[in-house]
Amino acid sequence: MNKRKPEYKPLLFTTTIRNPKRMKGLLFIFSKFDKQALSNDLTNKIMKELIRYGLYRPMKVSQKVKKKWSNTKRGEFSNKLLTNSEVNKIFSDNPQDHKEAGFDKGWPSRFATIFDFAKEMGFVYFWQNEKIKFSKIGLKLANSISVKVEDGLIMTSDSHPEFEQQAFLHSMAKYQRSNPFVRVLNDNIPLILLLETIKKINSDKRFNGSGISKLELPLIIFWKNNNSEELYQLIKSIRKKHGYNPSWEVIIDICINKIMGGKLKKFKPKSIMVDYPDEFIRKMRLTGLISLRGGGRFIDINKNEQKKIDHILKNYSKYKKYKTEKEYFAYMAKIDDSLISYESKPVSADERDKFLAKWIGIYSWNKIKKEIINLSQKRLSKDDVLKYLSNPIRLEFLISLAIKSKFPNIKVVPNYPYDDEGLPTSTAGGVGNKGDIECYESVNGILIEVTMSEGRVQTVMEVWPIVRHLEEFSKSNENSICYFIAPSIFKDSERQIRYVKDQEKLLILPKTIEEFLEYVENRNVLYVTP
Repeated sequence: MNKRKPEYKPLLFTTTIRNPKRMKGLLFIFSKFDKQALSNDLTNKIMKELIRYGLYRPMKVSQKVKKKWSNTKRGEFSNKLLTNSEVNKIFSDNPQDHKEAGFDKGWPSRFATIFDFAKEMGFVYFWQNEKIKFSKIGLKLANSISVKVEDGLIMTSDSHPEFEQQAFLHSMAKYQRSNPFVRVLNDNIPLILLLETIKKINSDKRFNGSGISKLELPLIIFWKNNNSEELYQLIKSIRKKHGYNPSWEVIIDICINKIMGGKLKKFKPKSIMVDYPDEFIRKMRLTGLISLRGGGRFIDINKNEQKKIDHILKNYSKYKKYKTEKEYFAYMAKIDDSLISYESKPVSADERDKFLAKWIGIYSWNKIKKEIINLSQKRLSKDDVLKYLSNPIRLEFLISLAIKSKFPNIKVVPNYPYDDEGLPTSTAGGVGNKGDIECYESVNGILIEVTMSEGRVQTVMEVWPIVRHLEEFSKSNENSICYFIAPSIFKDSERQIRYVKDQEKLLILPKTIEEFLEYVENRNVLYVTP
């Protein structure tokens, strides 16, 4: 069979990492088989484990299995582990009519499709009858999540969110569009093309250092080569004619006819102008190098990460091309210790508090309240900034804003890492045994812990870490309490919290998200006497 010829294509990262948590989960399971020889039997075993944990969900399943999967999204860990009999029946009832080059038709090919992008990113190498080889950076990503199983219940937490950012930054800094894993003629590194183009735009005094417009992002997504100067000149000419708000028709015409030469036949305007840019922004923000400005209308360099950006542009702007998959994987997998060791610009507690004050000047109380309720009810955000924050990150940010909005004299110090606009780039993650949000009201200290977890998972994974955080917080804040906020409070969590109060004399106040909103709306002070 003749191989399809390479062609120019717009950049659309595979849906495998549409949700980064899915990639972490997939690699967590796959890493258990590191260094084993890959056979059809082993691919089947791995696929069964993905089904067991709910990370891969075939269509034909029993009502009992559907119920086990009902409270979690497709592609994420289920709350409940499937039994051997349930897994085996699903596996036999869903034969895969799928074929990937180099793998047998059926489940082995389905396995290859699921993990191909992990190979392309330098996380894990695999091939039929060869040993599975996880890279150090791949293991970092796999180990960024903790998974515990008790009595058939699956409990997960982001134990090292910094590992996730390090892994995606490392891979995106090297990721070549034209690599041996794909048949694409576009020849650039998307992250570097973005950074270099923004740098050139910002050096032009006529453009006020605003970065690149979201409406201009399709140009990068369709761009054929690594020539950022040519791209910058094109953007400059568009702005001269159309300002910062060119019509969809103008950009689409340039992408389809000028860049692609009229060869892209099937497309939807919304895909080019909205869907592709949204997906691109989400992936670039995984690196921590990109900030959103102008209410999400512009994408710019995160100046807090200037050392990392300078290192990337110096070392990866010019790159070697690789002919074989193994050579390219070895390049992608090689650890750049300098890149990982660079620390973000340190920021003070006062600066964190001031950023929140800035954002409550942008978001009114009613807007904050509406977005938090959306989260509580698991509805999507349509806000041009908030939609790029995952639910756990968004909850930490919005609860911080809610407190600052209602208690402007309280110093609010969220512990999540953030960009130069004050937007979080990941969750706090309990780094340094600290809680999510620290508040200081006169001589009183108030710790805020938030989670999207519910049910027994909440009890096992959340309460005891919160106790440790409050103990640590109390060492430097004599008058200390903690609010624990979640979509719902599980009854066993309440029992544990009462036990902690009786035995440890630590006050934790559990509140549902909506209870907390009503609570702060009707109080003059946040601290309560134990």
